[in-house]
Order: sequence, then structure tokens, then C-alpha cells
Amino acid sequence: MNPSEKNEALRYHSQGKPGKIEIVPTKPHHTQHDLSLAYSPGVAEPCLEIKRDPELAYKYTSKGNLVGVISNGTAVLGLGNIGALPSKPVMEGKSLLFKVFAGIDAYDIEVSETDPEKFVQIVKAIAPTFGGINLEDIKAPECFEIENRLKEELDIPLMHDDQHGTAIISAAGLLNALAIVDKKIDEIQLVVNGAGAAASSCTKMYMELGVKKENIVMCDSRGVVSIYRNDLNEWKKEFATNRNIKTLTEAMINADVFLGLSAPNILTSEMLQLMNENPIVFALANPDPEISFEKAQAARTDIIFATGRSDYPNQVNNVLGFPYIFRGALDVRATTINEEMKLAAAKALAAIAKEEVPTYITDAYGLKPGSLKFGKDYIIPKPFDKRLLHRISTAVARAAMDSGVAQETINDWKSYEKKLNQLQENLESV
Repeated sequence: MNPSEKNEALRYHSQGKPGKIEIVPTKPHHTQHDLSLAYSPGVAEPCLEIKRDPELAYKYTSKGNLVGVISNGTAVLGLGNIGALPSKPVMEGKSLLFKVFAGIDAYDIEVSETDPEKFVQIVKAIAPTFGGINLEDIKAPECFEIENRLKEELDIPLMHDDQHGTAIISAAGLLNALAIVDKKIDEIQLVVNGAGAAASSCTKMYMELGVKKENIVMCDSRGVVSIYRNDLNEWKKEFATNRNIKTLTEAMINADVFLGLSAPNILTSEMLQLMNENPIVFALANPDPEISFEKAQAARTDIIFATGRSDYPNQVNNVLGFPYIFRGALDVRATTINEEMKLAAAKALAAIAKEEVPTYITDAYGLKPGSLKFGKDYIIPKPFDKRLLHRISTAVARAAMDSGVAQETINDWKSYEKKLNQLQENLESV
């Protein structure tokens, strides 16, 4: 950021009350009688009810609408391993997004622990507080072990958003991009540059959608992830190709799709020229992508291009997913966030982009009415699309029920949609 932008960001976080979130009471508290109900002696009654039946915590406390945003700060987007405390502004920001986009109360918890086993035990110990847990900015490969262990040992929805959020949003973009260029997902050649948490999860989701493993080449900082290398961990081995190639340049020959979750400016114009016609390039390194928008457009006029940036078309933004995925999961008291729920979210998101764009969206972005329509420069909805809340949350809730992980049943979907629309109106008035 330039000095002016840096100062503006620092003022934003420090002016008035420091930070970005606060706790607001939800019950009357202005009289002695109110306090006797809120605390002693009245508080004893719900405590005893919950001791009798732990499920009643969802009736008498905020647990059912409360998500913990938990990180150790070992892989903060664009900043790397900065540690727990310096990551707090990011986690506060995530908590803010949960609230303003889906009405979910979220508390940020920064854990000063890098040992996976100890981290798991800490999260397990505090899990009774929450209805769901959003793991954030934990480096690979530890994040795989941590998430897998916690999903096995907890009975509330949990997701490492760095992995799955990017996978869900980019999967929606991929489905729509392929529809535009009329390519079949089971026939495309995919190159993935990066082998961390997000790259792994994206690749797995693309395979769930139909990409064939034999058509995938993944690259890390040492080159192509192949069966001929002896330095691969167990997570990379899953994606090792048997093609006898070593470099990203070789991998790009006749590729249809490039997914970058790696480093700035690693992709060249010459590499783009090696791809098949109508190439799809998701350059998602942040804040600077693997190749700039301008260079990519100059290299290939037939390209469909997406980044993680808001100042270019087709932003792959995780806020399009996690608030609504947790909303749907919490509303049916799902015990996990499974693949069916993630795929449902991706497909719902993809479907919205194919529909007519309301004028309030173009107004929000200073664009002319009708200037946004499904096509090469619009394959993913915008974050301020009001349809996201009820469409994605409903799809996720349905998938949770259909896959058998929901503890609550929604029988009247029209009433549920009406409830979500009312929530949307309430959020807009705040």
C-alpha cells in the first residue's frame, strides 16, 4: 500500500473504539429485576436445565448462532507466519463479515500454539462455547491434520476457510467458465501452481465435479509434483502425476485451466501462449497475482481470467461462501460441513451468476445498469448480491439434511426463505 492508503487503514482500525467488533446485550438489563434474571439468582435456572439436557444450550444461550474464528497466525494471507497476536485484525475482520453478511455472531480467538496436537486439544477444550468453528490462516501441512482431527472429534460444523472457501468459490467460477467456452469438465487439462492448503482443497473439489486425476498437474516451489520425486509428503503424493515433466512451462502445454495459489508474477505471457484455445486462468495469489490482469489480457484475447482482487473482474472472494455456508449449517444444527454441503454451495453460487443482475448491484459498483451480465467478465456474483444469503444458505441446509448430518429439520422452506429475507433486511438497516 502507498503511504496514504497505509495511514487510512491504520486510522480505520484505531479511530473511536479500537478494533472492529464489540459485544451487544440481547436482553433487558436496566433494572435490578433484569439483572437478577440475567445473573444471580435467575441464571441458575438455565444452568440447571442445560446440566439436565446439554441440547438445551441451544435454547437458553447464544451457542446456536455463535462461531469461533480461531487461528494461530501461521499462514496469514499475503503476510505469512506473523504469529497469533498480529493476526488479530484479520480474525476481527472475519468476525465482522460473519455478522454483516449472515447475521452470525463470531468471536475471534488467537491461539499462541503451533504444535498441531496441542492446538487440537485447545480448540476441543473451548468448543462447547460455539455452534460452529471457522479455522483460519493455519499453515500447511499442519492445517490438514488439525482440521481432520477436529472434524472427527467434534459434533459441530467446522471448516478451515482458507482451504474450502477458495475451493467453493473458484469451483463456481470454473463451472461457469467452462459453460461459456463449451468445454466438458471431464476432458479438461488442469494445471495447479501451489500445493498448500487452498490448492489441495481446490483440486479435490474440482475432482468431485468431474476433473480426472490423470488430467491434473500440480506444481510446488520445486517444480512438478510427480511420482518421480522422493521429497513429497503424504498430501502431495495424492496429486502426483506420472507424466515425466519437471517444470511449470512444460505443464502449461495444451492446458485448458490454470489455477494459481502460489506467488506473484510466476506465470509469463509465453506460458499462456502454450495453453489451448479459450484458456481459463485463475491467478489467485494475493495481493499480486501470478500474472497481472493487463499482461494476461494482452497475451490472450480469448482468455477468461479471475483473481482474488476486487479491482478486476471475476474476484474469487471467500465472503461469497463462508457466511452463508455457516448460516445454513447452523440453522439445521449440522454436525459437520461435508462435501455435499460444499458442492451445494458452489452450484448455488454458480447459478446466481447466470441470472439477471439487479440494478442495486451495478449501482453499488458505480456501473451502468445492464453492464454486468453472465459472460467472460462475470462468472462469479458480486459480494453485495442480496440473493446470496437465502440461496446459498438454503442449498447448504438442504444438503445437510439430505446427507444425514442435520439435527434439526426444516419442513417449510418458504418460511425459511422468508426468515432469511427478513434477516437480510435487518442487516441492511444496521
